[in-house]
Amino acid sequence: MSAFWQAKRVVVTGGAGFLGSFVVEKLREQGCHDVFVPRRRDFDLRERHQVIRLYETARPHLVIHLAAVVGGIGANRQHPGQFFYDNALMGIQMIEYARRYDVEKFVCIGTVCSYPKFTPVPFKEDDLWNGYPEETNAPYGLAKKMLLVQLQAYRQEYGFQGIYLIPVNLYGPRDNFDLETSHVIPALIRKCVQARQSGQSHITAWGTGRPTREFLYVEDAAEAIVRAAEVYEKAEPVNLGSGEEISIRDLVMLIKELVGYEGEIIWDESKPDGQPRRTLDTSRAWREFGWRARTSLREGLRRTIQWYLDHQS
Repeated sequence: MSAFWQAKRVVVTGGAGFLGSFVVEKLREQGCHDVFVPRRRDFDLRERHQVIRLYETARPHLVIHLAAVVGGIGANRQHPGQFFYDNALMGIQMIEYARRYDVEKFVCIGTVCSYPKFTPVPFKEDDLWNGYPEETNAPYGLAKKMLLVQLQAYRQEYGFQGIYLIPVNLYGPRDNFDLETSHVIPALIRKCVQARQSGQSHITAWGTGRPTREFLYVEDAAEAIVRAAEVYEKAEPVNLGSGEEISIRDLVMLIKELVGYEGEIIWDESKPDGQPRRTLDTSRAWREFGWRARTSLREGLRRTIQWYLDHQS
């Protein structure tokens, strides 16, 4: 419990979603009794008058902006315009009206997709502007990165208190397991589980399996966001990651093992690999607000697979 949160009114956009639901839980665990979660059917954050109505209704002291239009490589390739427009517009308007309504602090969640395609590994926050993002998700990554520019400009001109956090790829219970729109871990879990249950001899995975990724368990990410919201005050962005780098090929084999699927993996090399390597330097998060990830990839995958088995339709 934290005295900081007990008197705060907090808006969590995207608070009914995957990451947001865990952030809301963590806030309540810390003693925040007044959390407002705007639902899209009631507040379309792309519409200026609805953003204004949100601030008029909730009158928050603090905003945690998690709402985003997201997806895997396939969804990003299919909807680059939508992903750019929706994410930029929602964030720009939420920040602008937070300023106008004298919000004490704005916490903006960015994306690892904002980093340049060939960023030296591990990615350091100071490398964020040293090149163009990987093409398959550049529109989404750039839309989110513009919100960092906005927050830093508003801090400079208006003294607006906004912070920007960059989580690596998230996974965990309550994730999106739709094969058309999901990210790599839930898609692979679903494929392996369904193949095991139906006795399929093989499953198909995208690309070559050579790229590496880092994954952060969703509860660890939620803890980091709530901690940073309370204590971090600076303009510089902060990476949130686990420090575990794994190739997609090894990830597939690990999920296959944990699911108990014994079939073959066929790699469809006509599909894009995405960024060659992706892992973060998270030393700033430890230095600035004392946070480190606690959940290993194996343990996080085990929990995620169990959740999917318990909730599959």
